[in-house]
Amino acid sequence: MDAGKLPLRRKRQAEGDEGDVAVKERSSEGSRLESCLDQPKDSDGVHEVVKYTPSTLPAKHYDADTTEPISCGLETLEELLSWKRSEANPFNVAAVSLARREPPLASSPCRTLVSHDMMGGYLDDRFVQGTDAEAPYAFYHWQYIDIFNYFTHKMVTIPPAVWTNAAHKHGVVVIGTFITEWSDGAVTCEAFLKDEESYRAVADKLVQISHYYGFDGWLVNIENTLSEVAVKNTPLFLRYLTDQMHERMPGSLVLWYDSVIEKGHLQWQNELNESNRVFFDACDGIFTNYNWTEQNLEWMGGYSGAEGRKADVYIGVDVFARGKVVGGMFETNKALEVIRKHNFSTAIFAPGWVYEAHDDKTEFRKNQDKFWALLSDHLYVHRPASPLPFISSFCQGFGKAFYWRGQREEKRGWFNLSTQEIQPLYYHTELEGQGWLRSRGCPEDAWNGGCSLLLEGLIPATHTSPVCAKVFSLNVPLASKTLVALIYKPSAGITISLELKTTDASLCTHLNAEDVKLTSLSPALLAEGDQLASHFSQLCGNLNPNGWTVRCSQLELSGCALREVCFSIQRDGVPQDTPFTCRVGEIMLLDVASMQFPPEQVKGLCIYDVVWLHGAGTSPDSTSPYLHLNATLRWDYPPELVRHFRVYWRRLRGPVPQVPEGQLSLVGRAYSNLFRITELAVPEPPSVLELVVEPVTREGFLVPESHWGRRRFSYKEEAQ
Repeated sequence: MDAGKLPLRRKRQAEGDEGDVAVKERSSEGSRLESCLDQPKDSDGVHEVVKYTPSTLPAKHYDADTTEPISCGLETLEELLSWKRSEANPFNVAAVSLARREPPLASSPCRTLVSHDMMGGYLDDRFVQGTDAEAPYAFYHWQYIDIFNYFTHKMVTIPPAVWTNAAHKHGVVVIGTFITEWSDGAVTCEAFLKDEESYRAVADKLVQISHYYGFDGWLVNIENTLSEVAVKNTPLFLRYLTDQMHERMPGSLVLWYDSVIEKGHLQWQNELNESNRVFFDACDGIFTNYNWTEQNLEWMGGYSGAEGRKADVYIGVDVFARGKVVGGMFETNKALEVIRKHNFSTAIFAPGWVYEAHDDKTEFRKNQDKFWALLSDHLYVHRPASPLPFISSFCQGFGKAFYWRGQREEKRGWFNLSTQEIQPLYYHTELEGQGWLRSRGCPEDAWNGGCSLLLEGLIPATHTSPVCAKVFSLNVPLASKTLVALIYKPSAGITISLELKTTDASLCTHLNAEDVKLTSLSPALLAEGDQLASHFSQLCGNLNPNGWTVRCSQLELSGCALREVCFSIQRDGVPQDTPFTCRVGEIMLLDVASMQFPPEQVKGLCIYDVVWLHGAGTSPDSTSPYLHLNATLRWDYPPELVRHFRVYWRRLRGPVPQVPEGQLSLVGRAYSNLFRITELAVPEPPSVLELVVEPVTREGFLVPESHWGRRRFSYKEEAQ
């Protein structure tokens, strides 16, 4: 359930609420889409007859009680080999392509992989459109990592789209998991590794799945013994899979987990050596087991099998510290220190320990920030490098309430990683004279989404120069004219100004870009009546700041790239110890020329997969039960232009003619061109509704209502 969804319940059965179910029957996903396409674009609407028959929506893709779309993996070889695009889950397709970053993954000398393994997987994150959640787990330190692996013990783990969307925004590659284990796994391996035709069939399906859902590769984990024939075919399977992935999806990765050796025995080596090199040579890298010692790393440093490919050796670190390992838990930094000393990449397994192993979930943000701060000296920050616009409201993908333009739209806990925006640097640093500065996400107030960036600290009396708080490390080419919009709430007694650090864009294309000379500048503040500031305000509509300061500035530069965004915090008045806070709601850098482009129009809005829930939410003896609409909406709109879509409904006509037309009411927010309406209470038949889709541009510019998508939806009782 999205943060914007007006919830009625999560599980009907849990509330002892057994209503009837009606559905407009469709035979398959293919026929459902054909039905959608058959709806004439100039028709006056969609017409439904309410029929009470069992739902035909596939249970593995839709919650059985609410019809909400959900993510899931594949359990068996038969399920994998029978997978078809026409029967896949369109809701779990990633809506965000992999963003550019600097340095590129291939140029990173020591990489960091995170393998997310939590309580069996597919928890709150399985709800593609988000869900109600008081204290969920989320990850937001993306600038420190290069690869994100979603791990479960299902045979084929398909990453939930919410994770792929969040990772891709930050330039982080996402890989699923293909695992076999125990005796069942051995049977599976004997079946698909028996010959070339069989292993190619499996590899082809894995490539198709990755391509369809929009993630970037696979971790292959064979945790069972293999016969002589099977182990001989395993490197051939890996090479074929890797080659096919690279051909179909440039930049994709296939990694091997250190488990089986070349003789077919299940013997974790905790290093790359002659026993597992044959698998390493056939793919993009190896993820070692966790029980290594520094002697293993020293030996690998001189091993010919790793020569020229040390970055492809990911030394495994179990954050839960199971078995005899180096570091783990809040001492994971000890393992990283040793790994980086020997110039290897690392695979951090189950960093959700900061959430899972601590009872007080309200301390999650604090624990997560502490964990990654301890590791930060051994991690390499990569920089977002996509062209303008650069925009972030700092939302972490969850919150206690949902805010829009500084106003609280709903007050309840929610989770949806697709809402996550480009994340800033989070840190705590000491200043001389007992001063300090901290950067953290804070859910108590926000401009958009679930949290804002809170800069807080103490400027000591002895500190006379401004405090510089670095918020972003970037490599974003600037336009000749760039508008900078900043929305913030400072505490009394301080003055806030932006400090931007730039360099010649041509100097940021080589590997030593960290060494380039930076130029600090403060963009010129635009007066309130300035033409550009007025144009920006007109495009945004009434922002109604509600205590927020909205400040517009302009940069005029040529051939420059933005490398750092900092806040300069200056004490007002006489020197004294000055505690301060500055809540940053949003920062936006726009190419002024782009502000002249006309908005796009939502096209082709159609409605299908209609399911009715009848009797829910009322007493068993009620004679006037509620009717709830469930339906899928699909439309066309350039996804790169929007932050999200707002989906509304209103009553046009109902069984009582005297009741006037209703006002638009928010149903929820969509983060792709597809949205499932669930459990929407609607008037009794016969009635006519209007369903409306409003695009919210990345810049927040208002799109005129004439460009929104609209569709009339009428329904009546089945003739008796």
